[in-house]
Amino acid sequence: MPIKIMGDKEFESVPSIKSKALRINLNQNIYGTFAEIGAGQETARNFFRAGGASGTIAKAMSAYDKDFSDAIYGIEDDKRYVTEARLKKMLKHEVNLIEERISREKHPNKLFFSYANTVATIDFAKKYKGHGWVGIRYQTVPNEEYNEISLHIRFHENDARLQQMTLGVLGVNLIYGAYYKYDNPKKLLRYLYDHLDKDQIEIDTINFSGPRFTKVDNRLMSLQLVKNGMTEAVMFGPDGNNILPAAILYKKNILALRGSFRPVTKVNMDIYKKSLNIFLNENKVNKNKTVVIFEITLSNLRAEGEIDEEDFMARARLLCSLGQTVMISNFKEYYKVVEYFSNYTKERMALAMGVNNLVDIFDEKYYRHLSGGILEAFGKLFFKDLKVYLYPLHDQETDKVTNSDNLKVHPRMKELYKFFKYNGKLVDITDYDATIMDIFSREVLQKIQDGESGWEDQLPALIPEMIKENNFFGYKTPEEAMKQ
Repeated sequence: MPIKIMGDKEFESVPSIKSKALRINLNQNIYGTFAEIGAGQETARNFFRAGGASGTIAKAMSAYDKDFSDAIYGIEDDKRYVTEARLKKMLKHEVNLIEERISREKHPNKLFFSYANTVATIDFAKKYKGHGWVGIRYQTVPNEEYNEISLHIRFHENDARLQQMTLGVLGVNLIYGAYYKYDNPKKLLRYLYDHLDKDQIEIDTINFSGPRFTKVDNRLMSLQLVKNGMTEAVMFGPDGNNILPAAILYKKNILALRGSFRPVTKVNMDIYKKSLNIFLNENKVNKNKTVVIFEITLSNLRAEGEIDEEDFMARARLLCSLGQTVMISNFKEYYKVVEYFSNYTKERMALAMGVNNLVDIFDEKYYRHLSGGILEAFGKLFFKDLKVYLYPLHDQETDKVTNSDNLKVHPRMKELYKFFKYNGKLVDITDYDATIMDIFSREVLQKIQDGESGWEDQLPALIPEMIKENNFFGYKTPEEAMKQ
């Protein structure tokens, strides 16, 4: 029995990288190939160093030369090598080879796998820190269909050698997790950072597929990335699949709408349509190079201090059903959203919001953590001629409509507000639909949960049916509400 000292706490022991690699090496059935392009063969190296690798590694290779790589895996349509498409080709090609070359009759219990990565590390000028795709295609039962885990990483270290070592650790964690933690994908995700720090590497996209992951919703896995601090933001498209942020934002004009969308209302869609019309008429905004992002901050996903995942899924599915691209972020302040977008594009950007949101932007309390205070925040917010499209607010008691002309901010902020107003940074949405201005998500949500009627007309077409069919947001029929 191990010795215990009074006061000892229970904790989960994390196996070393050598122990993880050795456990896999000593398993007589796990057998596969390593194909690593662009950052050396650091993952395979860990398995060789652990000992007993001959029982695990059928082949380790690095088709570093582009011509060799093309000859093996084919030529990509976009001529790029560090892409998800390239990774998937590598995984599939290597699995097919091992199936062809290793006899199932001779080795009936073998669990085949292929681990691959295609990576670009930091450049000599150290302006580009590098990124890559990492994945594994594998079996947990002989002859079963293959499972697959693929993820996109961004390096944060400033030395190529350190990035290679980090990649090697991540690779071992992925292979180990794929075999020994596949029954709990959320834990598998956290274990990817064993012996790593989030300052070293960022995971901003992950996808699970195959028989072991039929119940896994990749959008929920994306949420875990943000929740666990593995990345600042994740995105997914109308089809519900995760999207690499760089793939959709790179060199694009971006219009962003932030909200709780709980649920998405006719007002939200009116803001979207009217602001998009304004944005497309701006100078140098090309419709074919424009994307619209519906952003939900993590703080808007919290309920009683914890993230309500079912609630998140409801909002995501409703927005996706309307054909929208959704971003989940860790950003509380608007200027951080703009900073994030500016990592991918230098084209025009705009934010669409209601009057209440703009009032919050001019509240100094949100910027006390910045050395430059609100001035520093506004310098970042209005980066590259960014504009704010303002949707008016209707006061039902006074029948007054508030827009940028009569909006009141704190006396200390008046001159700052005037500066942005007179320089054309604030643009009023004037052709709004006055018949729907009094619709508020929080009021609609309350009616849904209380089993009241009449809320259906306040939402876009087909959304009420989806809420009822799936019992989103705690939906109750009038009869169910009466029983409570």
